[in-house]
Amino acid sequence: MKSIYSKSKFLIAAGLLLVSAGCKDSFLDENPKTTLTTDVYYKTEAGFEDLVRACYPLLRNIHQNRILVLNGTDIFSSQPGWNPSAVNGKETPPVLLDVYDNRFNAAIPEVQTLWQLLYAEIARTNTAISRADGITTMAQALKDTRVAEVKFLRALCFFYAVQHWGDIPMPLAEITTPQKNFPRVASAEVYKQIIADLLDCEAKLPATASNYGRITKGAAQFLLARVYLTRGWNFNNALGGTNADFDMALQYADKIIDTYPLASSYKDLFPKRSDNPLTQYTGAQNDKNAEIIFAVQYNSDILTNKTDPAFTQDAAGGNDLHSRFGPSGEGFIGSKGRTTDYNRSVGIHQVNTAAYRMFDPDIDTRYAHNFVSVGYSLSAVKDYKPLPLSNPNLKVSFAVGDTVLVCRPWNNPTKSTAERGVDLGGTKNYAVVNTYEYGGGYPIDNSGYNIQAPLMWKFWQPGIPYGDAYGTFNEAVFRAAEAYLIAAEAIVKGAKGGKLGGAEVYYNKVLDRALGTKKGTDPKCAAAPEDQKSLAAVSYRATAANISVDLILDERARELMGEYNRWFDLKRTGKLVERVKKYNPWVKGQAISDIHYLRPIPQSEIDLSFPKMAQNPGY
Repeated sequence: MKSIYSKSKFLIAAGLLLVSAGCKDSFLDENPKTTLTTDVYYKTEAGFEDLVRACYPLLRNIHQNRILVLNGTDIFSSQPGWNPSAVNGKETPPVLLDVYDNRFNAAIPEVQTLWQLLYAEIARTNTAISRADGITTMAQALKDTRVAEVKFLRALCFFYAVQHWGDIPMPLAEITTPQKNFPRVASAEVYKQIIADLLDCEAKLPATASNYGRITKGAAQFLLARVYLTRGWNFNNALGGTNADFDMALQYADKIIDTYPLASSYKDLFPKRSDNPLTQYTGAQNDKNAEIIFAVQYNSDILTNKTDPAFTQDAAGGNDLHSRFGPSGEGFIGSKGRTTDYNRSVGIHQVNTAAYRMFDPDIDTRYAHNFVSVGYSLSAVKDYKPLPLSNPNLKVSFAVGDTVLVCRPWNNPTKSTAERGVDLGGTKNYAVVNTYEYGGGYPIDNSGYNIQAPLMWKFWQPGIPYGDAYGTFNEAVFRAAEAYLIAAEAIVKGAKGGKLGGAEVYYNKVLDRALGTKKGTDPKCAAAPEDQKSLAAVSYRATAANISVDLILDERARELMGEYNRWFDLKRTGKLVERVKKYNPWVKGQAISDIHYLRPIPQSEIDLSFPKMAQNPGY
């Protein structure tokens, strides 16, 4: 890009010389207002502060690029359904991100975009780190803090990248001339660098930031816990990990637990709202909670609220979490169309049917918060025809506020025809759907009703403009509940000396918060979440006897559903292939294998490199 830009300047300058040869005192004459350049400006305190600020906005773009982190896992897919359903005699083909077939290759846009975003952020942080020595007018303590902030951001991006791609390029200084040689560095060396940076950050960052949203000591400690845990698993014996890493993960998790208390209620961590748009909450939102250690900011602070002009993903300038999960309420009978009542849900991430069955719908408050199981008519509808098989002349009318859809929980399906809607010969004037029918298995393909799964409303924010990226609520990336589960996992892997006791104690702290007034009881999930019609149940309270990696992964699915971590969890624990084959709905066409523990290096990056960068095996 620099060489192209230089040629452009030369051509423009040559053209101007030809024109100016016949002109004097024309509009082409220069009258510079300033000679300030980046080399001069970034040596000032104000300039360096702006340079550090410029490293924050891309956090939005990186975390909005979540398809590779959520889809194609055990709890999210690009499309719903237990098997591809036949429509007009043809089966719906699965999406490549769900089945990992030969279309999942080095040319897919999601891989290219995430690579570009992570390395764009790494380049920015390297620029700030490289320029820091030239700042002579800034108090040393403040400069140390600012450098530690960008070192954290670089470490975070390297951590994301090394998990996705394994051995990766690891530039550590500002690049000022065009280069093509970016050799891949061994994963173990990348982890050493990440930990070294984070230890430096821990020593120099303040416990409380000067601006809410800046990186703090707690963020460095939390990321150290996650990094040590991941290195301890030592994927492919390539990370340089040992059992001592699990001890370190536990120590850092305990530091977070000591400093960041759990919110009193799970729902306090997310936008406040009502499930019924007709009685919607209209008050102020509070996205600052003592449990949250690090969040991507969408507040009014100019430090973090700038949309990055280099990338269009955040074009609307806001949080998009409210619109990314399916299904939508726009199609309900009595819908007002594209309004803020149900706002926009484009269904990029669909909840796998097995994931609903991992909750106790009766006593786990996370089920009630995450999913909206009842749909309402927002306007009156007269003589609606639900197209029933039994009575084609039947008409149904709906008043404002009438129920139009009920999604029954997995543990309480409809037991008789009378409990079904009139479209199926029942007595209810609304659709009644069982969990095993969420993915297109409803008895009538076109009942006239809006047949679907519960709305995934964990992050839904009321009262914002209709659209994809207008949310104002911050996106939590690190929070204390995960630290408890990191500690539990580390102890299961052999860590000793947990301040709270055994792994089951840490695990149950998170669970009991979710149970609210039912704290201490035994919540029941489906014994076989993948068996859609089975009503067999099993407790998911942890004991010293039953605590396991799989139990912890199930709890992480419940607690952290839709947050930026699921693929990393499955990759770290070596459970990706097993759990995707077991729980992902797309059985036909499923081609996931061990090669998919690493992503393909984007082909465009290989083509630009010299010597050619090696591709990951199997791609």
